[in-house]
Amino acid sequence: MALVVGPILIVINQGDLIVSGALTGAAWVKMVLTVAVPYCVSTYSSVGALRAQ
Repeated sequence: MALVVGPILIVINQGDLIVSGALTGAAWVKMVLTVAVPYCVSTYSSVGALRAQ
């Protein structure tokens, strides 16, 4: 799920920097976190659902 949601959010939030070529170190960190957060949420939800069964 993170591989689908993450890039969409990156384009929405950092698209102007990507197009202009003005990516900074902070922008790269934000892009990594943009993918990592949905991954963590999805993993946490899946583990919680499996434990509840």
